[in-house]
Amino acid sequence: MMVNCRIFRFTRSSRQRMSGLQVEVENDCTSLSPSQQVQVMVKTVPSYCGITWTGSYSAPECVSEDLRRHVPECITGTLLYDVNPERKELRISVADMLEDHSYHLRLCYKDFLCIGTEAKALITKENPVKSAVLPYSRPLPCLCIEGWSAVVDALRVQVCPFKDRLEELWFGITFDPLEGTLSWELRCPVPTVVSLCRKEGDGACVDLPHASQNVSRGKVAFSEVDPHPQLCIKFTVGTQSWTRCPFAAGSFQVWDVVSPRRPGHEEVKLRSKVNAAFLVGWCAKSAECHITKTHTVHVEKNTPVALNRNYEELCDSCVQVKRLDVKYGATVIHCTEQCKHISPLTLNILSQTSWDWTWVIVPAGVCLSGIIIVTLVLLFILTVHQRKQKRTGNEKQIDPALDCVVPALQSHPHRGILIPDSPQCGNTEKANLISE
Repeated sequence: MMVNCRIFRFTRSSRQRMSGLQVEVENDCTSLSPSQQVQVMVKTVPSYCGITWTGSYSAPECVSEDLRRHVPECITGTLLYDVNPERKELRISVADMLEDHSYHLRLCYKDFLCIGTEAKALITKENPVKSAVLPYSRPLPCLCIEGWSAVVDALRVQVCPFKDRLEELWFGITFDPLEGTLSWELRCPVPTVVSLCRKEGDGACVDLPHASQNVSRGKVAFSEVDPHPQLCIKFTVGTQSWTRCPFAAGSFQVWDVVSPRRPGHEEVKLRSKVNAAFLVGWCAKSAECHITKTHTVHVEKNTPVALNRNYEELCDSCVQVKRLDVKYGATVIHCTEQCKHISPLTLNILSQTSWDWTWVIVPAGVCLSGIIIVTLVLLFILTVHQRKQKRTGNEKQIDPALDCVVPALQSHPHRGILIPDSPQCGNTEKANLISE
């Protein structure tokens, strides 16, 4: 609103020479700031029949390189950075900053305004090293470095080192098991489609019907969610998609389909940790499960329910189960294995008899133990009997060689031993003298 006035005078001779021509007036005595709006008025002094001319002028913004280098109000400095992902630090250097002025640095989350974090630094004008190190917690795409000179209303410059790291946004998914609410908050203003999907065996995630929300900022919540491991969240930005499965670890799983196998008997059971209702249907095992007939099954808490069919229909088939008492839930397909061929007579016996192998194993174990004990007793008796027979035979049998022993060996006068020639020993040889 400040008025700057300048009067231009034309001499009589110049008026005669320039009569009927356009006149260009240059005014270089008015100081302007970048992006400032100026109103210009031209009139005669004194007023000549009220003739005036009015126009407006807009000073250029600090977008050209020339202005950013030479106009003090446009000098923001140039930010250079190095990322240390292990220490989660940004080393920032400032070049071409305004001389004789200190410089501010900080990290902020870019939105309508750049919301600051606790990471900030001041590079004083006396410091010859024009750099600083700022820590960060997570490399979000809206995390930016902001710098400006330490003057009033200084123009600021921003650099976002992680602007392409969109995958860092898909974290912080929370689940309330009491309310059954699955929620997530968008940390950066990125237009995103959030949808629930069912994870299949080949890794694909099929979207659930009527389970998607568009969000550009703020929180997303899905209520009455069944926390099954196959239930996942898909995030879509443009043509890119990311899938996160918060229940994959099975920490919140409340129901499942199991197949306890026994010889000659295939069985499928549905068990749940809470009272729940399920929609159940059977189909042949193939690339796609085409259900022709379904029925509702109510399962009480910790009470498994058998989903049995006859043996031939159960083998090599699939059961499709979906929980009905929730708004968002995964449809689970559980397939049985291909059974071996069994004759009709055996099949009839197996279908009418419920085997309990306890009544077979226990009697067999008792019988085997009895046989082992009896065998050990008989072996002991036989051993004792054989020892008695051997002792009796030794008492009745006398060795003939004992009769040939001289009761008292007499020493020969010539210090020899005399071996007698006794007829009782059956030896007719003469006694020999064995000298030493």
